[in-house]
Amino acid sequence: MPFRSIVRDVRDGFGSLSRRGFEVRFLSHRRGKSHGAVHELHDPVLVVQSSCWASLPPELLRDVIERLETSEDTWPSRKHVVACAAVCRTWREMCREIVKSPEFSGKITFPVSLKQPGPRDGTIQCFIKRDTSTQIYSLYLSFSSAVPVENGKFLLSAKRNCRATYTEYIISINSGDTSRCTSNNTYIGKLRSNFLGTKFVIYDTHPPYNGTSQTVAGKTSQRFYSKKGSTKVSCRGQALNDADDEECKDMPLILRNKAPRWHEQLQCWCLNFRGRVTVASVKNFQLVAATQPAAGALTPSQAAPQPAPPPPPDQEKVILQFGKVGKDIFTMDYCYPLSAFQAFAICLSSFDTKLACE
Repeated sequence: MPFRSIVRDVRDGFGSLSRRGFEVRFLSHRRGKSHGAVHELHDPVLVVQSSCWASLPPELLRDVIERLETSEDTWPSRKHVVACAAVCRTWREMCREIVKSPEFSGKITFPVSLKQPGPRDGTIQCFIKRDTSTQIYSLYLSFSSAVPVENGKFLLSAKRNCRATYTEYIISINSGDTSRCTSNNTYIGKLRSNFLGTKFVIYDTHPPYNGTSQTVAGKTSQRFYSKKGSTKVSCRGQALNDADDEECKDMPLILRNKAPRWHEQLQCWCLNFRGRVTVASVKNFQLVAATQPAAGALTPSQAAPQPAPPPPPDQEKVILQFGKVGKDIFTMDYCYPLSAFQAFAICLSSFDTKLACE
């Protein structure tokens, strides 16, 4: 039987299984507890705890999921991988073992992927749609690299709220719910500016990392494992991975704007977006890793070997790029160590009004 037919039979069998008395429950967060981090993006999923599919031999189940994972590279066909993870506990654990994080696979599959670092090799291509009437910004995963962007998989949304002394962007995984109410586990973080719009801080649903009593209002969503973040990202994505080495906690990765180069024919300073940006805008930018200066002078016996000179601007690895392709459409491409959530929040800061620049 083809693997897609198996998945279709499993999904179609949910209704009959519930009528025959099998235990069926929602993957929800009742009383603040999570029943698993494997969900289809933003869609309620039923889990069948006891069925004919749960008794498959482990070797056969592994083969089924491995082949499906290999064959389904992009959305919307990737929803079949999520459907397999929703069959039962055994299938879910097998999917956790086989489906790799974006860092190694370059694929966004489950909601937890939104707060995991992007791929080390290559980038994840997304785009942002702006609705000026509602002040809502929506992030989508691109189905193709074609520009202008036409369609994609919804990932995140942000609602812009102006306050007397700051601007705040509430980030949610639900396109229709941008409130900070976490009873339905859609709120995952926020971006807040200072009064002048020159400094931005990214928060998520966890308390600050320094262990103080400050907390973000609302309950914590267990589908996302991360701490307070900012535009300073550690060398190995420490804000996203509790298992990182202790030595990386004091080694933040500082991002800076990539320096443009002079274009003789156009007689202007330009950045090479490799076809992903088509409209000139002051909002367009590329971020690369900044070189860390040495912290104090060292004696000759203590001095480390001199680092190699920085690469030419054209050869610098772009960690995040953002640019305009239409009236209210912008592309966003990111890679390791940024996550989709962090990259989206950084790009939102480009939309904000800067009083210091007015």
